[in-house]
Amino acid sequence: MDITIQLIWLFVLAIPIACISWTVTHEEIFKEPREWCVKHSKNERTILARKAFYLFTCEYCFSHYVTIVFLVLCNYKLLLNDWRGYILAGFSLVFVANVYMSLFALLRQAIKKEKVEIEKIEIENETDSEKLSL
Repeated sequence: MDITIQLIWLFVLAIPIACISWTVTHEEIFKEPREWCVKHSKNERTILARKAFYLFTCEYCFSHYVTIVFLVLCNYKLLLNDWRGYILAGFSLVFVANVYMSLFALLRQAIKKEKVEIEKIEIENETDSEKLSL
């Protein structure tokens, strides 16, 4: 596969990896299973059990496992056409997917901040208009 096509695959394949990883580890739809995993990641007796439950609460950790599934499904290799290509592809996909998730987190944070600021301005405007009407 041409290097340009490999890079396109890298940046495109990282999108569903980031989407799945973010959804499982952050979104409301998986809140109850995630909270159950958080509880078990803190309270299990063995370290192996704690780490197994933790993997469903950390987008970085979970993205490794989602990446493995996508590597198997898509047979994607990066730069080399043997087992080393899978390793390069795996870590590259995890990296790009986590960059996407970090950018998404920053965007969501900025949107939440704007909403709070807008609410504050609206409350101030309501207060000012009440003072003027009196």
